[in-house]
Amino acid sequence: MDRLLILGAGGFGKVVADIARQSGLYLEVAFLDDGTEVYKVLGKCKDYLEFADAGTAFYPAFGNNELRLQWIHQLQQNNLSVATLVHKKAYVSPTADIGEGVVVLPGAIVNTNTVVKAGSIINCNAVIDHDCVIEEGVHICLNATVKAENQIPQYTKIEAGMVVENRSYPLKREE
Repeated sequence: MDRLLILGAGGFGKVVADIARQSGLYLEVAFLDDGTEVYKVLGKCKDYLEFADAGTAFYPAFGNNELRLQWIHQLQQNNLSVATLVHKKAYVSPTADIGEGVVVLPGAIVNTNTVVKAGSIINCNAVIDHDCVIEEGVHICLNATVKAENQIPQYTKIEAGMVVENRSYPLKREE
């Protein structure tokens, strides 16, 4: 992709832009935002289709988990590319499955056989141990730990520093 358009120029949008620029994947990183004139804002979020082309990817950088996932689904329904970003200083196991629209921030660990579904945020220094399932639109905050074999429900926010003990959100296994 030549360009990444980030919907939302707030704090999370700035973090996404920083990771995108460091990745070297995009020639241009710009914003669509409804409430600010700062940074490189090209227009309003609702005008996203005006910027759609084969060389443009989008990322909805909204802290609200449901809103972020709604935007991802809207972008997908319009056959637009949704960016997935993994910071170069994060560790993601080659056996992990990272969904579309996921952001993995510096120092985060996504361990063996873990699934992180669409629109989730794995924040700085968060640890997701082996065999976990992180459902769509989840935010694992700074320094949080999800121990092995847990399933985190859709739209959940695991607050900074929390530890999700083994099976406090148990995986649903077929018997």
